[in-house]
Amino acid sequence: MSALGRFVRAGAARRRVQSLVVGLATLLAVTSSVLGGALLVASDAPFDQAFARQHGAHLIAQFAAGRVTEARLLDTARADGVAAAAGPFPVVSAAPSLEGMTLPPLTVVGRADPDGPVDALALTGGRWVRAPGEIVLAAGDGPPVRLGLELEFPELPGSPTLTVVGTARSVGRSADAWVVPSQVAALTATGRAADEQMLYRFAGAGGAAEVARGRAAVTAGLPSGSLAGVRSWLAVKKEATRDTALFVPFLVAFGVLGLFMSVLVVGSVVAGAVGTGLRRIGVLKAVGCTPAQVVRAYAAQALLPAAAATVVGLVAGHLLAVPLLADTAQVYGSAGLGVTVWTDVVVAGGMLGLVALTAAAAAWRAGRLRSVDALAVGRAPTAGRGRRAAALAARLPLPRPVGLGLARPFARPARTAATAAAVVFGTAAVTFGVGLSTTLGEVVAARNHNAADVTVGAQGPAARGPGAPAVSAETAAAVTRAVAAQPGTRRQYGTALTEAAVAGASGGVPVLAYDGDASWGGFRMVAGRWLRAEGEAVAATPFLTAAGAGVGDTVTLTVRGTAVRVRIVGEVLDTTEDGMRVFTDVSTLRAADPGLTVSSWAVELKPGTDADAYASALDGELEPLGLDATSATYVNGSDMARVMDAMTALLTLMLVCVAGLGVLGAVVLDTHERIRELGVHKALGMTPRQTVVLVLASVVPAGLVGAAVGVPLGMSVHGVVTRAMGRSAGLRLPESVLSVYGAPLLALLALAGTAVAVLGALLPAGWAARVRTATALRTE
Repeated sequence: MSALGRFVRAGAARRRVQSLVVGLATLLAVTSSVLGGALLVASDAPFDQAFARQHGAHLIAQFAAGRVTEARLLDTARADGVAAAAGPFPVVSAAPSLEGMTLPPLTVVGRADPDGPVDALALTGGRWVRAPGEIVLAAGDGPPVRLGLELEFPELPGSPTLTVVGTARSVGRSADAWVVPSQVAALTATGRAADEQMLYRFAGAGGAAEVARGRAAVTAGLPSGSLAGVRSWLAVKKEATRDTALFVPFLVAFGVLGLFMSVLVVGSVVAGAVGTGLRRIGVLKAVGCTPAQVVRAYAAQALLPAAAATVVGLVAGHLLAVPLLADTAQVYGSAGLGVTVWTDVVVAGGMLGLVALTAAAAAWRAGRLRSVDALAVGRAPTAGRGRRAAALAARLPLPRPVGLGLARPFARPARTAATAAAVVFGTAAVTFGVGLSTTLGEVVAARNHNAADVTVGAQGPAARGPGAPAVSAETAAAVTRAVAAQPGTRRQYGTALTEAAVAGASGGVPVLAYDGDASWGGFRMVAGRWLRAEGEAVAATPFLTAAGAGVGDTVTLTVRGTAVRVRIVGEVLDTTEDGMRVFTDVSTLRAADPGLTVSSWAVELKPGTDADAYASALDGELEPLGLDATSATYVNGSDMARVMDAMTALLTLMLVCVAGLGVLGAVVLDTHERIRELGVHKALGMTPRQTVVLVLASVVPAGLVGAAVGVPLGMSVHGVVTRAMGRSAGLRLPESVLSVYGAPLLALLALAGTAVAVLGALLPAGWAARVRTATALRTE
């Protein structure tokens, strides 16, 4: 091994703390980058490959029955920009029944062949339909479908029964089930006709504007009102990749913070090593080392721990990515979906290159020093630097150790700035992490809509299942009267649940119909207002996106074969059922579903009313009706939120540790530089406790500055990232969910910066307090 190599190894071993700081910073940056890169790839590649392989439809259009002739629909296949088209296929919505249990409505398409120029269906089990009486169901995320199962349609004329002969996957989710075209008539309600479905692929459909131009081209010249609904492939792609894409913004944020901290820490460590090793540099130059060799030596000292941390970071990134990518693989039927090789190469090469560049820039001072200057210059700061600050601190009514400590940062302004920057990023990480966790909690609370003090519903675990016993109109009226008569009741509303088919949304859409004013029930409005009258409805962003509607538009709900037109008056934050629920009034659906009755009630109590006692008293009247009241708050947690909370806590802790170690490294260098000065103070009577106070006080200014800058920075990152995460999930977030930083929380976060600085300085402060006076005075 060469002499320069031995110098590199000796330097890395001697500066163990600084090497640990470089390694941890690199580990965090590599882990976050691998996760972010893997999820970015997983969010795009599998869907795009499956879409291209199955010739997915860029636009699924449903045309109202009797509004357009078949010949005119075939003509739309020759519109400008249309590369291929399939259809028209007859399409209906029908609710099957299985073993006496009514299932959500299915969008059933009559299709003789699974292949075609657009939306080629991939059979995942069984075979394709060959004759009436058979049905193929869409392969999805629900329970496994057993071939040979018989689905009944008791509400249709003749109560047809269909046998499941296969399962298939449509990459564009064009339907929930398929039958032969001649079967569709038997699945159509009396007095109605089947709509027609057309599938289009465009020459260009990379963005929403191109899809909109294609839609305009195929509908040009068609009669007004003929288009019953559309679904863009971009909406399907967003739904399919939502879970993995949700992680990307906050992983990128932590990755960027980690990268900045890596650059800062590496530069600070190498610059500190150069500053404390001037005599050693002079010796190296005196024995014949060139400036380039000196720069390479100090850069290599940073690259050694960085290289080891890169390897560990790649492994950690792969392990953390496995559970996140598993869901994506299941959706697309892909096997072995994981981190790509080029992601590892780019992350590892980029990280090591960044460390090398940063270390070389910091070590350039060593290369430029002349041998005689390096040998002559001591480790003390420039004469006169910090004296004014020390004189000013001496006049302050503070204990002498505190004054000396507060003046110390002005003697090394560059090192103090680096320390403050480390605290800035650590405080920003804590602020961002706390804000993100709070926002996720607010989203879960908004999802539950559980502002009620007492709830009333059916007894037993099956009360909220698909086969829950119906509540009669007489029972519902009796419950409403009992709640109103109960002392302590302030207000109440009832909830009825049904299913509807909506053009543009595959499968049944849950509809919650309210009897009474439910605006106080914990709903967070994003835009518009809560419903107030018959014919009004509110819905979440995903439903509005799928239906191609917005606040002020009219949407048609098909409930039990009857079309119900509702006007969207508000956009609400709701993540249950992937945000595909509609909220309206009971009176809006009464004509379409005369048997619709309220099955649960929410009650708000007057101030001072004991909820447990109220529920117990109400139970006595409800028990004969087969219902009960409870004051327990129903909390439907989110696995995604829990995973993100855990990852946020882990990454925040890592960043805080790196920030603390960055402070520790700077204080270690500073303490070694001033060891003779500390020896003088000890000789003049400074106690070990006062020495600790002096060292800790020296990092307080950096902590205060870091907190003052880091808290606003973390708040800004939180605002940007949470909005980006909302867009990834297909949601818009209300301001009440984003504005989570109250005055008490901001005060605690401001103290976090100083706490990080003080905790990072504890170890070197303890070492300085334990050093003997004679040893400190002998140290050169």
